[in-house]
Amino acid sequence: MNDVTSHKPVWLRVAQFPPLRLAVLGAALFFLLAKSNEFIGDTADDPLLQIAVVIGWCAVGFAVYIGFVRLVERRAVTELALPGMGRELGIGLLIGAGLYTACILILIVAGIYRIDGLNPVSAMLPAIAVPLSSGIFEELLFRGALFRIVEELLGSWISLAVSSLVFGLLHLMNPTATLLGAIFISAEAGILLAAAYMLTRRLWMSMGFHFAWNFTQSAVFSGTVSGGYALPGLIKPDIDGPALLTGGVFGIEASVIAFVLCTATGVVLLIMAVRRGRVVPPFWKQKG
Repeated sequence: MNDVTSHKPVWLRVAQFPPLRLAVLGAALFFLLAKSNEFIGDTADDPLLQIAVVIGWCAVGFAVYIGFVRLVERRAVTELALPGMGRELGIGLLIGAGLYTACILILIVAGIYRIDGLNPVSAMLPAIAVPLSSGIFEELLFRGALFRIVEELLGSWISLAVSSLVFGLLHLMNPTATLLGAIFISAEAGILLAAAYMLTRRLWMSMGFHFAWNFTQSAVFSGTVSGGYALPGLIKPDIDGPALLTGGVFGIEASVIAFVLCTATGVVLLIMAVRRGRVVPPFWKQKG
């Protein structure tokens, strides 16, 4: 036992045990996510109030995460460092919106997705709150807590598999979820979002991607989001094609188009992370 560890109080040594940290921080973030979504449902008729409430809950989520890391882990919260935030958040927003738009353009070229008209721009307003809540809370939970803490013990590759699988399977809780959709999300989104964290070692890029994908899907193209909900967005679509290409009731995440585009993007980010030496080995291969 080194000198630093021996001088820690017993409660801190217990609290810093990785599985306990994951359980406590994960439970707190999951609770806040559930409460945020509950308030979104309660304020469905007032999108401005929805947005205000979600911003408040997200602020609480950030405070809980930062407070836990500083109090229990006793370190700087580098994964939420402000330098570079704008650039990484912007890249994530562009990737998220761009990938979803690319999926739709392929469907348009194939004659599967047709634009029948436009709704008022104000129709996009109700689609802000949910993507904002999921984009922040789910990244704090699945990448900030689950991926990061598992990675400390078992290394990047095992953590990538675990966090991606859990992230995908939890989407089975959504009302129109399908097993295929959950499996596809595990690969396409689980890999891409974890790779964004591995590459930058911050959460901003994954948060930007997560928000932009869901917002573009719902607010712009009126799509079903991960088997969860569908709102009338800016575009009035007429979609007619095989579920393997459209994603069916689950949404485009369950389509082979999104699977190929998003997974390929995630693999590119993983390769970049490997080349930059951002892969963490499991504890049995770590030195010191």
